[in-house]
Amino acid sequence: MTSAERNFVLDHLDDLHADLDTWLRIPSISADPLHARDVAASATWLADALRRVGFPTVEIWPTDGAPAVFAEWPSADADAPVALVYGHHDVQPVDPLELWAHPPFEPTRVEGPDGPELHARGAIDDKGNVAFHLLGIRAHLAATGRDTPAVTVKLLIEGEEESGSPHFRRLLEDRRDRLGCDVVVVSDTGMAAPDVPSAVTAMRGLADAEITLRGPAVDLHSGSFGGAVPNPLHALAELLAKLHDDQGRVTLPGFYDRVRPLSDRERELMSRVPFDEQAWLAGPAASRATYGETGFSTLERTGARPTAEVNGMWGGYTGPGHKTIIPAEAHAKLTFRLVSDQAPADVGPQLRAWVEANVPAGIEAEVHTPPGGVAPCASDLDSPAMGALLSAIGQAFDTAPEDVLFTREGGSGPEADLVEVLGAPLLFLGAGLPTDRIHSPNERVLLPMLYRGAEAAAHLWRELAAARLR
Repeated sequence: MTSAERNFVLDHLDDLHADLDTWLRIPSISADPLHARDVAASATWLADALRRVGFPTVEIWPTDGAPAVFAEWPSADADAPVALVYGHHDVQPVDPLELWAHPPFEPTRVEGPDGPELHARGAIDDKGNVAFHLLGIRAHLAATGRDTPAVTVKLLIEGEEESGSPHFRRLLEDRRDRLGCDVVVVSDTGMAAPDVPSAVTAMRGLADAEITLRGPAVDLHSGSFGGAVPNPLHALAELLAKLHDDQGRVTLPGFYDRVRPLSDRERELMSRVPFDEQAWLAGPAASRATYGETGFSTLERTGARPTAEVNGMWGGYTGPGHKTIIPAEAHAKLTFRLVSDQAPADVGPQLRAWVEANVPAGIEAEVHTPPGGVAPCASDLDSPAMGALLSAIGQAFDTAPEDVLFTREGGSGPEADLVEVLGAPLLFLGAGLPTDRIHSPNERVLLPMLYRGAEAAAHLWRELAAARLR
């Protein structure tokens, strides 16, 4: 199959490659203050690129942290709906640097088993997912013969997503009058596999916490005091071992009270996604066995069920040799992934009550839960906008809309803030793959996925205009 949109994309791949190669060389690591100028340079590059594509309005919006980029291309059609594309231009840190096969900010082309790959930090998360829109809107205009898009297209590309989007909600609230839209298109996700066209329909929320246990007022000699006073590290190990029961369920009181159960339809839709568990273990998971809540598949556990994870624990002496002490303190960091109807604000009280009920005598506990967190979000599977997305993806992948599969994203982002502040439904259009090593050394993008993403975006603007969202 072919189309005018596809032909344009394929005829202009050099433009996409040149744009992405240049942008990826900017080390826009938002978590590192030493790279603040690089994040600003990344925003400037994107603003210049959007002007070059033809957007008549392009602005860099400062925040109390890193800048965001806003662009708008109004449709000439008076009744055209408005679509807002969300993404981010900041990237994760690159440590450990020695594990990279190529320098992380020198884009390198590699021929892989599924086709050409581009290796660099940000190749897919999220510069690749944003860059395909630069080509996609050009393809849309060329294919339709229009001077303006069939829908009004806005972009909001933030610079702090990899740092938790601390200033994003305030930006949305302050600029709400400029960001009004009928649908939000999130391009910070992916698909199930190169040959499995799919659409993400939900993202989990996130809450984090740190636990500190204190025992003796100072480190004590383990020969003189061992076995006679409580050891905070022992207490922490016992406490964290109780975080899950023997069915893999989180033991915090009330944790599941607001969890929306998966419907039979949702479980059936998820079961259609091809998934080789052994290949997943040997590949992206790099693990020896699966684990999780009894009664749910691996895909359900990672996309549709809440979790609690210990991200780190420390205390006492960890230097060379040994130091025979009972440490005064022990610490742990935890994160909780949340699903529909759960609220991040509920996790703190639940965790404090659980710690208080399980900490042994002689140990003082402190639980810190930062305010905010990330709420879960989901798309309406039966909306006209979803129909337009499925049609666009189907055309880009040479398949019928009804054969595009539904997946769920286990990660978290500020998408719920977009819904709450702007009052618009979500669509997800991304070109990433589970094998792209996102957040890890040797991040890559499979270039043919970017080409399909650009084509799908080109089709989407036409399909959304036909969907009559207003």
